[in-house]
Amino acid sequence: MVDPGGGAICNGTLHNQSDHCHRKNCTRNGMVKEAQDFVPLYQSFENFYTRNLYMRIRDNWNRPICSAPGPLFDVMERVSDDYNWTFRFTGRIIKDVINMGSYNFLGLAAKYDESMKTVKDVLETYGLGVGSTRHEMGTLDKHKELEDLVAEFLNVEAAMVFGMGFATNSMNIPALVGKGCLILSDELNHASLVLGARLSGATIRIFKHNNMQSLEKLLRDAVIYGQPRTRRAWKKILILVEGIYSMEGSIARLSQIVALKKKYKAYLYVDEAHSIGSVGPTGRGVMEYFAMDPRDIDVFMGTFTKSFGASGGYIAGRKDLVDYLRAHSHSAAYATSMSPPVAEQVIRAMKFIMGLDGTTQGLQRVQQLAENTRYFRQRLSEMGFIIYGNEESPVVPLLLYMPAKVAAFARHLLKRKIGVVVVGFPATPLAEARARFCVSAAHTREMLDAVLEALDEMGDLLHVKYSQNRKSARPELYDETSFELED
Repeated sequence: MVDPGGGAICNGTLHNQSDHCHRKNCTRNGMVKEAQDFVPLYQSFENFYTRNLYMRIRDNWNRPICSAPGPLFDVMERVSDDYNWTFRFTGRIIKDVINMGSYNFLGLAAKYDESMKTVKDVLETYGLGVGSTRHEMGTLDKHKELEDLVAEFLNVEAAMVFGMGFATNSMNIPALVGKGCLILSDELNHASLVLGARLSGATIRIFKHNNMQSLEKLLRDAVIYGQPRTRRAWKKILILVEGIYSMEGSIARLSQIVALKKKYKAYLYVDEAHSIGSVGPTGRGVMEYFAMDPRDIDVFMGTFTKSFGASGGYIAGRKDLVDYLRAHSHSAAYATSMSPPVAEQVIRAMKFIMGLDGTTQGLQRVQQLAENTRYFRQRLSEMGFIIYGNEESPVVPLLLYMPAKVAAFARHLLKRKIGVVVVGFPATPLAEARARFCVSAAHTREMLDAVLEALDEMGDLLHVKYSQNRKSARPELYDETSFELED
């Protein structure tokens, strides 16, 4: 037992905090020593959270999909007989659910049609897999064609493609920086960037999300004080940011970051997993969105898993950078090359966006995505929801906050045949659970209106219209005009 005065009661004896007791399992200062031969009931907060909260609402995640991730998809119904510890399928398929969760920004992840004939031809010619790494016998003419096309698309000197988007970050950052280098990473960067930074062995310092004052302070301190203890200058300073942040919907303030990079002689690594193909007048990403010179960005990284309806990723930039990675990247040396049909799908999608297929349909898709994004975001704001992110971002987080409301939100919408992604801890802060909508060019106005009508009713039912028709934003973000470089 614990005495309110600060002592501890052991077998009826009150100890002061300074007393020493030899009795086994004595309780002191509110801390209980574990009994012998027993493990702790909970070893961490994460275990407590998983058992007591997540297990009650886990039916809202990992829902099995049994169709292409187009604007409509089919969901396999499942139920639990033991309070979400296990699930069983009923055999029923929920047809034509409106898909508001896939990263299918341009609607290119679809079931087979005649436009995919080139992918089918490559499959018949090359087969499915490569069976080797790029360093050995895994480099095909399709890889070379794709790399040349990516470089042309981004208006840079060279590019290299990889079979996995996550590994593009986690395996290439360690090849660029190491011990004696400094990484300045946005606090909301993706796990692949975080892992790559940790694997590199470089010193990592975190700046507040999209906060230029925080970033400049770290840059200034790095230049003035150098490395800890020795005070030697850092070998390299690398800034890691994303184009669009997948949980926030915010767009990196690229022009201001580039200005800081130049002022303090640092390097800039931009992850465009969500922004390439989805923002900019012609879908070239945040570089085009801010009308920047490609030479201002040292390392372009992106994935083919979102706008291009495929898989894998790329690193692009100067030719000497790409040549260095061909020799030193762990992903190039040890990972299997990109599958030929996947490479052809990316080539097909990229030519479609660039208009090299002889049509303007790709550009129309980019413009339709922008129109759908603005419409969807504006309507949500008018309804009184708190939504995060840039007005041009097709990733739209809607704040729900309470775990019980997260579960009710997803369950009720699925009954209305609307599929949404709900996100909570540890992917977001504990008190900032949310629904994350991904708008697609394939969504018709009728689909969006049906979703908005259901959200309007759900907002009233669950009382999640927190903003009261006022424009909302993250409190720590500054206005675009509030930042000026110091002399």
